[in-house]
Amino acid sequence: MNTFGKLFTLTTFGESHGAAVGGIVDGMPAGITIDIDFIQCELARRRPGQSHITTDRKEADKVELLSGVFEGKSTGAPIGFLVRNTNQHSKDYENIRDLFRPSHADYTYYSKYGIRDYRGGGRSSARITLSRVVAGALAKLVLQQQGINITAYTEQVGNIQLDRDYHQYDLSLIDSNPVRCPDPQKAKEMEELIAQVKSEGDTIGGVISCVIKGCPVGLGEPEFGKLHAQLGAAMLSINAVKGFEYGEGFAGASWRGSQQNDTFLPTDDSHQHPLCNIETNHSGGIQGGISNGEDIYFRVAFKPVATLLMEQQTVNMEGESTTMDVQGRHDPCVLPRAVPIIEAMAAMTILDTLLISRTNRF
Repeated sequence: MNTFGKLFTLTTFGESHGAAVGGIVDGMPAGITIDIDFIQCELARRRPGQSHITTDRKEADKVELLSGVFEGKSTGAPIGFLVRNTNQHSKDYENIRDLFRPSHADYTYYSKYGIRDYRGGGRSSARITLSRVVAGALAKLVLQQQGINITAYTEQVGNIQLDRDYHQYDLSLIDSNPVRCPDPQKAKEMEELIAQVKSEGDTIGGVISCVIKGCPVGLGEPEFGKLHAQLGAAMLSINAVKGFEYGEGFAGASWRGSQQNDTFLPTDDSHQHPLCNIETNHSGGIQGGISNGEDIYFRVAFKPVATLLMEQQTVNMEGESTTMDVQGRHDPCVLPRAVPIIEAMAAMTILDTLLISRTNRF
């Protein structure tokens, strides 16, 4: 499955060390102004080599739009795009071409297909996510016209965690530091931790939070197309993601119903809901699998990057025990570069459900 979505779709292609990575977006509404600078800016937030706490691989990640755009606007036709790979160091992987890297896709890909691209993981590389960022930027351009905004940020790295919810932070500060955390002090601590882990040849994981504002009531298609299920599937398709929760999530499992329920109150013209006002938002903007007009908020857990710059035990392709030393350029923590990927997947999911919801009404 290399295609995401039902009406707004993205089909991706390419490998980490191939000629290019790209995709085809279908279902893009016509007449949308295509801001190429905005798309490029989104890619810059994901690209490698952007700070001392990310991989040293240097890629410009310049996007080329091949179709579906005329005189700066979308035509409604499929939008083809590609980003050329220009800084591959494939020789860094020669010493592991016959080995299975622990916790990577090497073994499972080889077992499934009988062949694998050992250069940076090939198709399983996180570099492929740049196609999602391009498509997500296109989706954002549509959603912005609908008053829908999506913001993600790093909430936790290792044991360093924000202790307040998103309402109590200035989210405009997210891109003011390399960790993409809205708390400057916590961001500094996170940055120092990542730098320390990198110097040890190790890696570390964490949590990204995301907030969707301005989402209308009615998105989501029960029984098997619930909005939270679609968001969860989108997030869990991202490399290194191990968990998804929305609203109060797992923390709410220890509450009582009297604490968890979101109370309905009479509405007036000052409120966005036509029938009632919702006093709290423990549900995370989704009830019964359908958006209720409140902010949608969720958290995504990332494992530590599997590539360690230290000796590890493994086996070769004949099943014989051996050790390995990985070379090359790798992220000690994926979170700073994953923030725009989370936003992109959320944008594509929301736009897809928005388009679907409009087909259900006359």
